[in-house]
Amino acid sequence: MTKNIVWNEHRVSNFSRAAIKEQNPCLIWFTGLSGSGKSTLANALDVALHSMGYHTALLDGDNIRHGLSKDLGFSESDRVENIRRIGEVSKLFADAGLIVSASFISPFSHDRDIARSLLSGYVFVEVYVNTPLTACENRDPKGLYKKARERKIPNFTGVDSKYEPPISPDLRLNTTELSVEQCVAMLIDLLRHRGVIRHITAEN
Repeated sequence: MTKNIVWNEHRVSNFSRAAIKEQNPCLIWFTGLSGSGKSTLANALDVALHSMGYHTALLDGDNIRHGLSKDLGFSESDRVENIRRIGEVSKLFADAGLIVSASFISPFSHDRDIARSLLSGYVFVEVYVNTPLTACENRDPKGLYKKARERKIPNFTGVDSKYEPPISPDLRLNTTELSVEQCVAMLIDLLRHRGVIRHITAEN
């Protein structure tokens, strides 16, 4: 099927695109249970980086399922395909020189490893938002846990579908113990340490 397809080499390199933005391409992958605070943290980090003058992209699980993955359900095979698509899209954004934040439950370690491998050559930061299940379920901002407990939503992660926690994430954040501001500060420090960004404020 693909034997007649030839890769087209671009004359402007991915790192040239990043250099003009004075940043290094990066994928920050937020993983954790529904209600753990992934989207809140990814949004807050995106705002912080934007205010500092960096060029970013933000990918959110629910938003993606309204478009790119609207044909997928929540079976194990569909979840695998969803994360594969996100990894490919994230790579396109990184190729454009952007700092990408991706917020997805991504319950299977194998799939997160695939996303990491797709970003080979770029900085990949795995952030495990390890807010306990009880706290996530007590929050239940979308009412999904209640529906899952009532058997109205099948294959719901943490209820009747497993979640495989990262073994060695780059950062663990428990949003019952840390404020959003504290989490963002830790993320910014990590990005500076990894050489993704070079300063703290736009004035520096």
